[in-house]
Amino acid sequence: MPKDWKTLPYDLDLVQGARNAAIVCLRVQPGERVVLITDRQCLPIGAALHEQFAAVGADVVPFVLEEVASRPLDGFPDVIAAELERADVSCFAAGAQERELKARIAMTAIVNRRHIRHAHMVNITPRIMVEGMRADFLKVDALSRWVLERATPAKKLTATTPAGTRLTATFSPRLKWLKTSGIITREKWGNLPGGEVFTAPARVDGTYVVDGVLGDWLAPKYGDMQKHPLSVDIENSRITAIRCDRPEIVADFKAYTSTDANSNRVGELALGTNLAVQNVIGQILQDEKLPGLHLAFGHPYAEHTGADWKSSTHIDIVGRSFDVEIDGVPIMKNSRYLVNYDTLAG
Repeated sequence: MPKDWKTLPYDLDLVQGARNAAIVCLRVQPGERVVLITDRQCLPIGAALHEQFAAVGADVVPFVLEEVASRPLDGFPDVIAAELERADVSCFAAGAQERELKARIAMTAIVNRRHIRHAHMVNITPRIMVEGMRADFLKVDALSRWVLERATPAKKLTATTPAGTRLTATFSPRLKWLKTSGIITREKWGNLPGGEVFTAPARVDGTYVVDGVLGDWLAPKYGDMQKHPLSVDIENSRITAIRCDRPEIVADFKAYTSTDANSNRVGELALGTNLAVQNVIGQILQDEKLPGLHLAFGHPYAEHTGADWKSSTHIDIVGRSFDVEIDGVPIMKNSRYLVNYDTLAG
């Protein structure tokens, strides 16, 4: 572990995003205990976050994953877990490696049980820090509330894209909609950059064309999918067919969604609400916040949505240029919400 975090170099362009994370999103207070988890790949971003946490007077306990465990992680390191048991705030700003999702789920299980204000920044990059992390998160939160008000009573949603997405989803009143707008509370940890409203849908049918990006470790492997889109056919929330002109993408996606009995089941339907995100960059952490609609197969965040099933995997898929209707009423055209953004209360 670095002996002096104050001497670690980082680009000053990271400061604004790191300050947003500490002050606006996590609202760290003097004297609070903050556990910061980073890795060698993301160490400059970790250093920028460390400085902002320390600047508000927090007691920061930093970890570099490679210095406490072998990668890829085969479990969440005990030494970090012990510190999380004492934390008020936590932040995971590190890369994703294949087969590490179980370790991150073990981490968020502690976060959920202890109601820690937790920022999840998996595969964070300098570009994301100067784009999505520079959002006006108060305005993102206002838009997210606007979406949540329309989604919560919804019975049916339809979505289409020029690339060929044709999707219908239905919802159950017992399954909760949530917003993770970047304003993080003890009730629900959130990704940073934030900006989505999501639920576990009762049923999804149709075709989703991934001309944006795939999730987890497939994101850095394949990047922007616009030139090689992946078509996923879905019936009663289960994958029935996968098509792409690159067979290795099909093989990786099929293997991921075949991990357990529910890995191929739609566990999340989400509407992105981060107004600072303008286009796909090939990084799932930011791209899923792009105004539009994305799905995830696997883990339905049952502890928050109320779903009565589980999975050991969770992989997001993101497309471009959505038209969306809720109960027959258009709310989005070409991935722009049908609301005057300038009138949203910050």
